[in-house]
Amino acid sequence: MNFLPKTAAVGFLLSLGLLTTAGCGEKFLEEAPRDQLTTQNFYRNETDAILATNAVYSQLSRKGQYNYSLWGIGDIMSDNSNTGGGGGGDGAEEIQLDQFNIPSSNPMTSALWAGCYVGIGTANLVIQKVPGITNMSPAIRTRCVGEAQFLRAKYYFDLVRCFGDVPLLTAPPASPADAAIPRTPAAKVYEQIISDLTAASGSLLGSYSGSDLGRATKWAAMGLLAKVQLTLGNKAEAARLAQLIIATGPHSLWANYGDNFKLENENGKESLFEVQFVYDPSQSYDFNHLGFAGNEFFAPRGQGLAPQGGYGFNIPEPNFVDGYEAGDRRQAVTIFKPGDPYPAGSTYPSQPAKLDGSPNGYNVRKWLVPKTVTNVWDSPLNFPVLRLAEIYLIAAEGLGATTDGFKYLNVVRRRAFGEDMLSTSPQPHDLNSSNTGDFSAAVLRERRYELAFEDDRWFDLKRTGKLLTNAHLISKGIKPFNIVLPIPQSERDANPNLTQNDGY
Repeated sequence: MNFLPKTAAVGFLLSLGLLTTAGCGEKFLEEAPRDQLTTQNFYRNETDAILATNAVYSQLSRKGQYNYSLWGIGDIMSDNSNTGGGGGGDGAEEIQLDQFNIPSSNPMTSALWAGCYVGIGTANLVIQKVPGITNMSPAIRTRCVGEAQFLRAKYYFDLVRCFGDVPLLTAPPASPADAAIPRTPAAKVYEQIISDLTAASGSLLGSYSGSDLGRATKWAAMGLLAKVQLTLGNKAEAARLAQLIIATGPHSLWANYGDNFKLENENGKESLFEVQFVYDPSQSYDFNHLGFAGNEFFAPRGQGLAPQGGYGFNIPEPNFVDGYEAGDRRQAVTIFKPGDPYPAGSTYPSQPAKLDGSPNGYNVRKWLVPKTVTNVWDSPLNFPVLRLAEIYLIAAEGLGATTDGFKYLNVVRRRAFGEDMLSTSPQPHDLNSSNTGDFSAAVLRERRYELAFEDDRWFDLKRTGKLLTNAHLISKGIKPFNIVLPIPQSERDANPNLTQNDGY
């Protein structure tokens, strides 16, 4: 049996022993036999390889990623939103992030660390074991390894962006002692991320259908690589990759921004990669179930839109709402504001002027699947990790205030303001050369509203050096050491070689 650090090891051994693919994909959810599976009697044929690869996806939809941790870090810790909830100690872990008073025991940061390493551990096993399986299609073998490389890169990308230096494990440790390694410099971790994504982009398929819909494609790998390069400041390479996706990929923008967030459009034409959530009527309150918990958590508190009434967390900040330009159609899709009508079948007719946790009457609307569609806590709506609109914005940021930079930025803006994205005539909302000096700020602003509540804002502020100069975050108490998160104390207790980030 193989080992991983601390809490990650516990979850990983369970995922290995059961090899359940819960949450791995709407179309390729399967379960393996649940008794006596080990690395010695598994990884024998193509079915084993596919099941093991499916398990690598599972952490994306669980507590350590998109079903808990990332909305606290990406949104609540940013200037887009605050904690909300019922007041007092409700959502204590979100309040710690929101107010930059983050202990090393914070559940959201601890879950992110543990969940990512569970995902990395399962990926490492696939990358090590699957190439030796002879009883399988060579094409499936290549695909499985490519998927594992893509997902390992995704987990490490989230770790290094949040914590800085982190232990780099690229093979299953042979013993617990082998897993208790020091933190690896972030630059070396990024080298591995780039290597994995480069390999995956060369081996993965361009599209899938049927039961394989939702798997990582070469376009997903290229898109994530472009985002990594942008994060590192390698703007020319980020732009090159983004332009290649735009020019040669099969994707296109939905005519209406809101079409990205409809159940019927999951894994649709604008999607490069998304977390696969499913409706499971047998499930109740749990962040690790098959559906998206944010549906219930973000719905207006006590208004009856979501199955449990709505909890009202992740509340849009007034400065975010006030920043919408007149005519921006994304606003109605993204937030509830006072007076907005509720969907048919809801308990109340419209959004009130204020609610518990939301004194200005704002709530996130983007992820709402009304209880007329889902009558349990879990929501089946997928969560987008990469959309074509972001690829346009990566290209724009990478190219800067050039003709093509303005062109790519304006494609996104035209869709937002209801114009034909193929229009060649200037529109009133188009940016032009007179905005050259503010081009970088304009792209960052566009990302804020195009990707609102898609868990990106804190990372955007960090990579552009804006965290410590953002007036709103200064008012919330941000300190210089908050550009990275605390290493979970539970992990340091298990691994004495883990040092703590300064200030924690």
